[in-house]
Amino acid sequence: MKKSITLYQHNVHIGNLILVNEDYPIVRPFHPQLVPIGSSYAAVSLQRNAAALLSGAFHRIGADERIVPVSGFRPLSEQKQIYEDSLKENGRAFTEQYVALPDHSEHQTGLAIDLGENKDDIDFIRPDFPYEGICQEFRKHAADYGFIERYQEKKTDVTHIAHEPWHFRYVGCPHAALMAERDMALEEYIAWLKHFPYEGEHLFTGNDRYEMEIFYIPMTVPSSPQTAGIPRSVRIPLPKCTAYQVSGNNVDGCIVTLWHGRYAPASSTRRRAG
Repeated sequence: MKKSITLYQHNVHIGNLILVNEDYPIVRPFHPQLVPIGSSYAAVSLQRNAAALLSGAFHRIGADERIVPVSGFRPLSEQKQIYEDSLKENGRAFTEQYVALPDHSEHQTGLAIDLGENKDDIDFIRPDFPYEGICQEFRKHAADYGFIERYQEKKTDVTHIAHEPWHFRYVGCPHAALMAERDMALEEYIAWLKHFPYEGEHLFTGNDRYEMEIFYIPMTVPSSPQTAGIPRSVRIPLPKCTAYQVSGNNVDGCIVTLWHGRYAPASSTRRRAG
């Protein structure tokens, strides 16, 4: 029996690729599955897959005790408190640069982590994470584990967030690698994926084991008296694949990623990354 998936409007607002920024807030209810980042940092948690892969990256580069997870998931109440405290202590200009408004913070998704080099004094809002040593070693391998440096200095005009070399965001594989290869911020990547609609050419990328197929499904409904208040649903038949993953973009649609064996189905409309 052929597999299919049905997507609903709420799927737009959940998943590894959701865009959360000044224009696109978290849409409630929002309940990430959280786990602590290892026994040494039980107070800092991330979404389950992100936590496991961050621990894997630390193990690969021997970062245990050399890199400290400073801040991971924050509930709305904590984000409100951090924002209000920063306004009082640091002023509005500083706060608007480095602290997101409540419900506009990636930390509330469980997919973002602030990392710091292990020192006696670690700044909670701006931990030191230099472009050298063990910190740079983590950057070199971050995309292999699904993480991107979210707020790069050269992308401030896109993200509208000051340079934060300590802030990393889990987007998953192969998306982190594609973003790194194409030098894209998440805002740019979400826009780029719209060039690969389900009914058009799909994006293909791969490694030694799998070929990954990616396509975008718009979930917006044209506004009219007939469609007002009707939630959109879309049923998508799936080709034979090893696994698949769906993520909303938190804007207007969903992104589907299929993992095939080394050879993709001949019926697929192909366009490789690059």
